[in-house]
Amino acid sequence: MSAVTEVQNTTTEALAALLDGGEGALVTLVAGETRVAAHRAVLATASPVFAAMFAHDMLEASSGQVSIDDVEGPVLKLLVAYTYTLQAPQLPDTAAQLLSAADKYGLSALKAACERQLISQLAVETAAATAVRAVRHSCPDATRAAVAFIKDHLQVMATRGWADAVLEYPQEVIEVSSMLGEPPAEDSSPTTTGGGSTPNSDRQPRSGHSRTPAAAAPPTSARHTPPPDDAAVSRFRSLSEEERGRRLMKASEEGAVEEVRALLAAGADVGARGWHGFTALHRAARRGDAAVVRLLLSAASDPNARDLLGRTPLHFAAMKGHAEAAAALLQAGADRAVRTDDGLTPLDLARRRHHQQLVEMLTER
Repeated sequence: MSAVTEVQNTTTEALAALLDGGEGALVTLVAGETRVAAHRAVLATASPVFAAMFAHDMLEASSGQVSIDDVEGPVLKLLVAYTYTLQAPQLPDTAAQLLSAADKYGLSALKAACERQLISQLAVETAAATAVRAVRHSCPDATRAAVAFIKDHLQVMATRGWADAVLEYPQEVIEVSSMLGEPPAEDSSPTTTGGGSTPNSDRQPRSGHSRTPAAAAPPTSARHTPPPDDAAVSRFRSLSEEERGRRLMKASEEGAVEEVRALLAAGADVGARGWHGFTALHRAARRGDAAVVRLLLSAASDPNARDLLGRTPLHFAAMKGHAEAAAALLQAGADRAVRTDDGLTPLDLARRRHHQQLVEMLTER
């Protein structure tokens, strides 16, 4: 055993011995009937949320007691135990609830461990709940795994779990459904472009959402980006306008910066819309690829374009916790006060997902 490993083990054991240390504990966490005593320094070291709470001397923390309203007692104990031991418990039955708590308190390693457990536990009855939870807490691996599982087991949508998800989390189910309906990479499904139309009216923005200025104007400002390979530009120019728009959306969703650059130089329409009324900018913001977001904005992509549910790219960046992409959108004139069809602002979504950096960014004057 190396000296470093021995020190780490000794430190872990010493911290574990402090757990629920009675008189030595400086704060008590309360979840229902469960009370867990813990040291402020340990909680603050492990969790940026606790650190902010103690640093700003919030009323609860200053009283020596913190109420944890949305975490059950057994899960709270596991959460606090992790802050002392940094050992993720292998408890499949609590992985979902523990993931939510880990996300709320910024314990990224614990969240990742819980995400892996959820992926390994995917089943027909639980896939809907897993997909919704993965979307709510910005877990890309679990989201992809759950969506792929549902595509392979369509009976999931006939389960009680799916029905419950539709009732409790309609926004997240809509997002999962949009991913289920997205064509595979090699598919050439028709899309709506700024100068054309599609026979599938379901892919048009709702009548209450006007076409954006960027959708109607040719993306001439794309020339402000460094010129890409001439051969690639020439190849893309030979494609139809519709196909260029489809490829731009796909490249934006995948973070393929150079392909996006070449497509813009070839005249791809930044206002093209695909499934659910998403533009390329919606897709890039949802992915959180700030470089692609900036490229699209430089090509006059509308930062306030709305999808079929009234969501702008800023809504997606806020919902997913993508601070850099959100900053680029705000700088380009994204409206932080715009509301979705069900009345949610980007700030509402950031708060719901506990993305503190986004909350601060969106509340700045």
